[in-house]
Amino acid sequence: MLSFAEENYLKAIYTLSGEGKNAVLTNALAEKLNTRPASVTDMIQKLSAKKLVKHEKYYGVCLTPSGKKEALQVVRKHRLWETFLVKTLGFKWDEVHEVAEQLEHIQSPLLIEKLDAHLGFPQADPHGDLIPDRHGKMAHIPVKPLHEFPPGSRGKIVSLQNSQPELLRQLEAIKLLPGAVVTILDKKAFDESVEIQMGDKKISLSKQISQQLLMAL
Repeated sequence: MLSFAEENYLKAIYTLSGEGKNAVLTNALAEKLNTRPASVTDMIQKLSAKKLVKHEKYYGVCLTPSGKKEALQVVRKHRLWETFLVKTLGFKWDEVHEVAEQLEHIQSPLLIEKLDAHLGFPQADPHGDLIPDRHGKMAHIPVKPLHEFPPGSRGKIVSLQNSQPELLRQLEAIKLLPGAVVTILDKKAFDESVEIQMGDKKISLSKQISQQLLMAL
């Protein structure tokens, strides 16, 4: 059984590595977890001894297959709990992250399986992030930032690059949520803001916001 700290490190490596694809530098992990590089080095040694990560000096740390499996289970629990908090308890989508950070460490596979079934086996959480199944598998949906699509493109908002509460509240106010179908009308040359059509509404998005919205055609 892993400690809370070990699970947090594995999840952070998974997130920073692009879902386990790339190595992560110690300083990036320290910044992500708000701790000292020396503490990160100590934890990497512990995780390496458990064969959950591999570390090469000057290259970084990456997850082993066992480490990725453990990280995906933490991600699964986190996203299921976020879904439960929104759908069942009535939390807003900008209020659930910190609570789910605590709940994700509950060590009861049976509870998580019953939670998944209670929710109807959702494929994505309220932010549009895909939920791994009990085997760590999840659907693959090719997405890229809305800002990178040319005018005339029509697609669905799938998820967000980050879940900062300020961003979530702003998107909530204009009802631009995962699942929304939008058409890109124009991209302004001066400030790279993007004009979109959503239903009968035209909305102007700053470059910063349009880069955070992940869209699939």
